Amino acid sequence: MLREKLTQYLNQLLCPENIQDYCPNGLQVEGKAEIRRVVTGVTASQALIDRAVALQADAVFVHHGYFWKGEDPCVKGMKRRRLATLLAHDINLYAYHLPLDIHPALGNNAQLARLLDIQVSGGLEASNPHSVAMRGRFERPLTVSELGERIHTRLQRQPLIEAPAHQPLQTVAWCTGGGQGFIEQAAEQGIDAFITGEVSEQTIHTAREMGIAFFAAGHHATERYGAKALGEHLAGQLPIEVEFIDIDNPA
Repeated sequence: MLREKLTQYLNQLLCPENIQDYCPNGLQVEGKAEIRRVVTGVTASQALIDRAVALQADAVFVHHGYFWKGEDPCVKGMKRRRLATLLAHDINLYAYHLPLDIHPALGNNAQLARLLDIQVSGGLEASNPHSVAMRGRFERPLTVSELGERIHTRLQRQPLIEAPAHQPLQTVAWCTGGGQGFIEQAAEQGIDAFITGEVSEQTIHTAREMGIAFFAAGHHATERYGAKALGEHLAGQLPIEVEFIDIDNPA
């Protein structure tokens, strides 16, 4: 299909105009006009781009793209090598950051809820119709060890846990990736557990002092599933081939 048609489809599906972000969302690097094969992944790293070249992909779709606010705008070193590879092989780069996090069906948060059997109640940010963090509940209360084992088994990642050992967990809030800053909002709403990707030094103190169970399951591990789900959706709806490539990342 034509690049313009795919761009239009993605923008209509993910609605990037609805949310302020830290990077441009959509087509970040223009490549060939006709797209037959797409590679999806979490981050537009050199390793992912090289796999796309090997697979003769016409486009790469990622959650973490380029041109972040506050970064050095100069095209040199690692940035030059990545862009040079894309341009040399005429590969389009699409990136959707927060719009992919919050999509109600294909987004990272929705996919994490599906994997962990969380019944979604709505956004954690009550006044924000496009809340980045979510809240919900488990069908039955879980122990800390049961939830930790569920995360370990289903994400193949041992989570960092800070929680009272015998606290029953029924309500839960979550935000994939670097969402540890939402823990206070979750605790203030009386939620039992908070799941995210990363942990900061102060997060542990917040969990201890506000009495909320905290689980950090890895930035990459919690955000593998949005790009994969979107790729499967595209392959089912559009005349293109799509392959998800998971570049391992322990962070």
